[in-house]
Amino acid sequence: MRGFSLGSKVAIIGLDSVPPELMFQKLLPKLPNIKRMYDRGIHGTLETCHPPITVPAWMVMLTGKNPGKLGIYGFRHRRGFAYKDGYIVNSTTVKEKTFWELLSAKGKNSIVLGIPPGYPPKSIPNCNIVSCFITPGMEKQFTYPAELKEEVLKVANGKYIFDVTFRTEDREAIKKELFEMTEKRFDVAEYLAKNKPWDFFIMHEIGFDRLHHAFWKFFDPSHPKYVAGNPYEHLDEEYYVMVDERIGKLEKIFGDNCISFILSDHGSKGMHGAFCVNQWLEEQGYLKFKTKPTKMTDIDKAEIDWSKTKAWGWGGYYARIFFNVRGREPEGIIDPTNLQKEKTDLTDRIMAITDDKGQKLHNMVLVPDELYGTAIGDKPDLMVYFGDLNWRSAGTVGHSSNYLFENDTGPDDSVHSMNGIFLMYDPKKNLAGREIRGAQIEDIAPTLMNMYGYGAEVNGMDGRKLSEVFA
Repeated sequence: MRGFSLGSKVAIIGLDSVPPELMFQKLLPKLPNIKRMYDRGIHGTLETCHPPITVPAWMVMLTGKNPGKLGIYGFRHRRGFAYKDGYIVNSTTVKEKTFWELLSAKGKNSIVLGIPPGYPPKSIPNCNIVSCFITPGMEKQFTYPAELKEEVLKVANGKYIFDVTFRTEDREAIKKELFEMTEKRFDVAEYLAKNKPWDFFIMHEIGFDRLHHAFWKFFDPSHPKYVAGNPYEHLDEEYYVMVDERIGKLEKIFGDNCISFILSDHGSKGMHGAFCVNQWLEEQGYLKFKTKPTKMTDIDKAEIDWSKTKAWGWGGYYARIFFNVRGREPEGIIDPTNLQKEKTDLTDRIMAITDDKGQKLHNMVLVPDELYGTAIGDKPDLMVYFGDLNWRSAGTVGHSSNYLFENDTGPDDSVHSMNGIFLMYDPKKNLAGREIRGAQIEDIAPTLMNMYGYGAEVNGMDGRKLSEVFA
């Protein structure tokens, strides 16, 4: 680590869904604390994993293992080969060791605030842990050790906010709760950084993701639904400036012997629309209904004729396609020896899909086993990105068109993009705003391991040590 002034501490400030175009290009001049770190540190884009979703992305970052090795492909998973039985990923789903678990085994202390999926909080020695935005509520046990809960609630004046309701038209209510949630998160972060022992500090703020989903069309002139002069036109700047001020306060607490990172798990961009994947599958002859829905219906509630159905899908920021395979699904009809041909044929059809104007959508179809090498857990057969991720996948059926221009599960202005942010700042060095290129989300864990001198233990991680950090 020649030339690298690693002190006793490393801190990561995790900002969910922040794209470099927004923080580093549009808003940076308005963010004095982040700009100082940018001008004196190392910055760049951080390419995320497939799929570009909060869960699994933070675990990919902090285990160094890809989603296939983690067996995590999104928030919601199909349970085995059931047709309508699903579950939400939580902390117990993660079997690989996180970075703070590896540090704990070395006797190092960590503070872990809100990293998803973090509920229920795991009992990890040498750690103070506060769970994440999937926590059901304050009445649950959301800290380790358990007595830390009282301290968190005291700092938060009795009301710690894990998440906000963001898929609603009541934008004023979202705005108020969003700012309150984030201020409280940083209050707790400051308290923990001041009062608990730590060699490694990491926090996660979900507020950026919620801001983008609820308000992107208001502040992005390139959004299809942008209207100039609207009351939330500068809300992105207002929120980012507030967080910049809180980061400045945290940096003072961290001190000169702490190297800081600001990282995001993926980016964001404006949503063009949603493509009704199951309606399209029915049109193509893959999906058959006993009674065809005439109004919007969740696919899990539709009457599907499984004896004549070859494939169906799930909605979200990407589509998950499942085939109905004989001997695998309860009423499977595809001969297992024909599954590869079915995948190829359907892929060809997906690639030919056009948008509502007849223009090619530029879709992408990924096969988990091919993409990851190892793909454990409850994986889909195909992963589909519509329109370079500009279009969501709508899993509901009963619409008059396959093209929707509102999200089918509630208001949503943005989708996810593949590039997040990377920013590293060492108070003892002026690195003159050096740019890092080609950094990937899997690279963070092995880089951290090397910073602490445990480079020999990165075997099995998919990422590489970011040599630019040490040069």
